[in-house]
Amino acid sequence: MSEKYTAIVLSAGSGSRMKSSVPKQYMDLLGKPVLYYSLFAFQTSDVDEIILVTGAKDIEYCRKQIVDKYSLTKVKHIVPGGDERYKSVYEGLKAAKGADYILIHDGARPMLDKDIITRSMISVKKDRACVVAVPVKDTIKIVDEDNYAVSTPDRSTLWQVQTPQSFDYGILSAAYNKIYEDIESGKNVPMITDDAMIIEYATDVKVRIIDGTYKNIKVTTPEDMGVAEFFLKKM
Repeated sequence: MSEKYTAIVLSAGSGSRMKSSVPKQYMDLLGKPVLYYSLFAFQTSDVDEIILVTGAKDIEYCRKQIVDKYSLTKVKHIVPGGDERYKSVYEGLKAAKGADYILIHDGARPMLDKDIITRSMISVKKDRACVVAVPVKDTIKIVDEDNYAVSTPDRSTLWQVQTPQSFDYGILSAAYNKIYEDIESGKNVPMITDDAMIIEYATDVKVRIIDGTYKNIKVTTPEDMGVAEFFLKKM
């Protein structure tokens, strides 16, 4: 029996920095919603199924205006997310029964391509945990509470993390169970800003960094829409 790869696409954000009444993932990008592009990338990849996590009020819109309209047949479940990213991932994980490997992707990253998906699938099978990232281009400063620079980390060791972030289902599920147990017991749990942090916190599994691309941006501001249009026209 072949192993099952499931993509969890996150689309529950409000997009406050976009300065629009329309959430960024539903804004028009070359005639289609931003969210469409990452769903289509997984649809045309070797991933077996897609779970879309969105706001409860947006489930019907996503089903009718994106999934059904564009015949995205690999989307098997559309589930409501939580008020934080890791909670949304957990809701998607609960719907991913039978999966062997999970690829988690931001729905606001429309420049996802088949090459990144394929390399993520190969790496997660070998390494059990991997994330797409690119080397940082700029010097990074650590600042104090008054915004004075206190140190400069070695740029050669710094990577800007993107998505997909991919994990063995059993390892990720166990890690989530541990972090929820620790939160409920009152332990001091760090702020979770990406999926790999769950693995770093709850397991001794090393997370492999695999090369992403600088075009795999997250659409966050109005300026990003123009950049996304430029790259999509070249894909």
